[in-house]
Formats: sequence, structure tokens, C-alpha cells
Amino acid sequence: MNNRFDNKVALVTGAAQGIGRQVCERLLAEGARLVAVDRSELVHELAGEGVLTLTADLEQHSECSRVMAAAVERFERVDVLINNVGGTIWAKPFEHYEAAQIEAEVRRSLFPTLWCCHAALPYMLDQGSGSIVNVSSIATRSINRVPYGAAKGGVNALTACLAFETAGRGVRVNATAPGGTEAPPRRVPRNTAEQSAEEKVWYQQIVDQTINSSLMKRYGNLDEQVGAILFLASDDASYITGVTLPVGGGDLG
Repeated sequence: MNNRFDNKVALVTGAAQGIGRQVCERLLAEGARLVAVDRSELVHELAGEGVLTLTADLEQHSECSRVMAAAVERFERVDVLINNVGGTIWAKPFEHYEAAQIEAEVRRSLFPTLWCCHAALPYMLDQGSGSIVNVSSIATRSINRVPYGAAKGGVNALTACLAFETAGRGVRVNATAPGGTEAPPRRVPRNTAEQSAEEKVWYQQIVDQTINSSLMKRYGNLDEQVGAILFLASDDASYITGVTLPVGGGDLG
């Protein structure tokens, strides 16, 4: 393992499980000082030397501001921001969504990234450097996830627009768009309601479409997603900004 993140402060949201948890573990292995943030208390399992763990509801701008201020108070800077909060809450054809569910999907999968970029940017611009990686999704072209896809389309647009604004001031902004990814069962599910028989059919349609859209005809794994995220976050990608990189086995989203 190399030391791409020696002496760098990296803040990761959605850090308690899945991709976010593995990103944190790899950052620590590569020398970073870490701020791990999640709404779940599970995030405190990452606590240790050189690590600040915080619980926060990042759907609220005030909470994002609090997190960034705490990171700078502890480590004096933020060099890397990885926005990983998000994920489909419901999976069904658009006509079956309630209005409140549509709003909840957008709040979950767009606003934490939007708010965290806004909260981190003054610190990065003041220090004259920074790397932001937003975790989007190839579900911007998908079935049974229209509100989620719309939210992640917003993440892609945010990434491109913010990169235009900050490229000349030392801050790079990129995104990855993960495809289907094999991961351990979530310890805190996004949706605690038991799936109906109809909902199970709709979810299986997503799985089938995801595999069929991949040239490799399979799901990826956590290491394959984390590798792309950390590449874009690191100085290995120093001449890359404004890019959304699909990581879906050839599915471009």
C-alpha cells in the first residue's frame, strides 16, 4: 500500500457502512488523517489515533457546516472531501411513488453532497487546494429509481459546474458513478419496511437491468469502487477535474 494521503486530512461522509467504510479504511492505510461522518453511531467503530468520528444528519446544511468546522478545529484543514451519502430508499415505477417519497429520495441523495461541498469550499479555497469526490451512480439511466436517478443527475451537474468555478483556485471536483456493487448486508437499512411481493419484483428488475447493461455482465465489488474514488481524490489525478467516471463494468450510465 502506498502513502498517497500522507499528511492529508480526508473527510468521508456515509462512512459507517459499505463503500464509505472501506474508503475510510483505505485512506487510513495510505496515511491520511480521517474525519468519518455518518448519521449512524456505527461510525464510532472507526475511532482511533488520527481519526475524528462524528454523527450528523447531513441532509441539513447547518449539520454540514458543523462537521466541517469540527474537522478544521481538530486538524486545521480539509484536503479531501468524499461525499458518499445517498442511496435508493424505494425501488418502483415512478407512478407508484408518493410525493413525500420523491422529496425524501432527493433529500437523501442530492442535498448532503450539495451542502457538504458548500460547507467545505471556503476552507479549501482559503488554503488554495483541495480535492472533492462525489459518489454518484449509473442509475441516472435506470429503471424503477426515477427520483434517485434525478438526484444523482444533480450530483453530476454539481460536479461539473463546481469544477468550472474552482479549477483556477486549486480545487478539483470529480465524481464516480458506481454500478451495481456487491457488499455485505447493511447493518442499518435505508428502508426498514418489509418488501411486498410486487416490490421484490420491481427490485429484481433493477438487478437484471444493471447486469444486462454492464459489458462485464456482473456486479462490481467494494475494492473496485474504492479504487476509483481514491484515484480521483489523490494527486495521481492532479490534471483531472469536472469528470464523472462510470465504474459499472462498461455501463456508462
